[in-house]
Amino acid sequence: MSNQNNQILKNTNAQILDEFNASIMFDKELYSQDIRGSIAHSQMLCEQGVLTKEEQEAIEQGLLQVKKEIESGDFEFTLATEDIHMAVESRLTEIIGEPGKKLHTARSRNDQVATDFRLYVQEKSLSIKAQLKELVDTFVNVANKHTETLIPGMTHLQHAQPLNFGYHMLAYANMFKRDFQRFESSYERNNYSPLGSAALAGTPHNIDRNSTCEKLGFTAPTSHAMDTVSDRDFALEILFNISTCMMHISRISEELITWSSYEFQFVRMSDEYATTSSIMPQKKNPDVPELLRGKTGRVYGNLISLLTVMKGLPLAYNKDTQEDKEGVFDSVKTVEISISILNEVIKTMIVNVDKMEGACKIGHLSATDLADYLVQKQDMPFRTAYYITKDVVAKANSLNKDISELTIDEIRSSSEELKDINEEIIMYLDLRNSMNARTSLGGTSTKQTQNQIDDFKNWLESQGK
Repeated sequence: MSNQNNQILKNTNAQILDEFNASIMFDKELYSQDIRGSIAHSQMLCEQGVLTKEEQEAIEQGLLQVKKEIESGDFEFTLATEDIHMAVESRLTEIIGEPGKKLHTARSRNDQVATDFRLYVQEKSLSIKAQLKELVDTFVNVANKHTETLIPGMTHLQHAQPLNFGYHMLAYANMFKRDFQRFESSYERNNYSPLGSAALAGTPHNIDRNSTCEKLGFTAPTSHAMDTVSDRDFALEILFNISTCMMHISRISEELITWSSYEFQFVRMSDEYATTSSIMPQKKNPDVPELLRGKTGRVYGNLISLLTVMKGLPLAYNKDTQEDKEGVFDSVKTVEISISILNEVIKTMIVNVDKMEGACKIGHLSATDLADYLVQKQDMPFRTAYYITKDVVAKANSLNKDISELTIDEIRSSSEELKDINEEIIMYLDLRNSMNARTSLGGTSTKQTQNQIDDFKNWLESQGK
């Protein structure tokens, strides 16, 4: 091979290696956090006498100029600078000269990236939490309109007992409230500043970690430098929180897909969130809920990916950790748009009350009420009442009726033990009465549902605007 070809091959390999090694094309997402952390670091260095006031002011103004250039699109990101930290520092030095070279005193890229990334995760935890609060509010508002709308409650996707639709909506409000609380808990647990940990063992420079911690809004500095620079628990937590939230989004999406089918017709989605078939103009496909359901697998993959990256890493920092960010950025964007879209889907969906209530007459939803009545009013053992109820259900099936539609004579004739049953049983088998009979704490009665709505409203109010 000629020397010229050898040189071309070397150049090609060098370029490939640069692309493989660099993170600038994705960690530029952290420019704002990087500049914010650098300004706090420079202010602390000035307070400690490492920088003069003039040097610190030049550094801060230079960093703000770099930020302005990035946000205006005038900043050129290149592989030569490898990552966002070197990109910002190199441009800063071009702008202000020698003082820019002093900025990195008493820190490492290890604690710098840990700080930048943690700031990003903390900020996103707060913004996602705010979105979840709005989503809970939407579910509560829909629930408040439907505390008396009957819907068949299901287990194993089989009709089980009558519920009110508001109660069903509150189940999702509870899920998303727990998601809110998970982001809140993670924020509090991870709100500790890595800055000042340096490479892995701290620094001999006279720094004040409490000062940078306060400037950046952290609760306190982290307590162990080596753990800090190698820790990505905070990133795993936000990925887990997002995955759990997306699982809840997927569950309501599955119900929306089912409910909007011809077989159910419980809800109709706004035309904005459904599409027609390319060849069948009569069809209205639930594309948006299907996409929400599908994107759940995407965020699961990001969580498993980072768990796999971290599982075998020795202390302290390793280059593998560079793989921590893209999945987090992707999952954050996915959950942000998913919550926003789901919120609008729920706000704009049309509830078909008649179809829901009609479906409650399929499957003998008030059968349990007969068994409960026999236990409470006739002092029967539950298992005996259970088998008598099966006889009544069989009678209803033979007449092609729902158990709630049986006359007193039909009930009496279904079992020898019921030949003298009181006519009040008819009231107990009424579907709406059945729903309202569930008055235990957390139950589906209209009264209990309204109590739960009131509790949610108080909780939402306590979270502020």
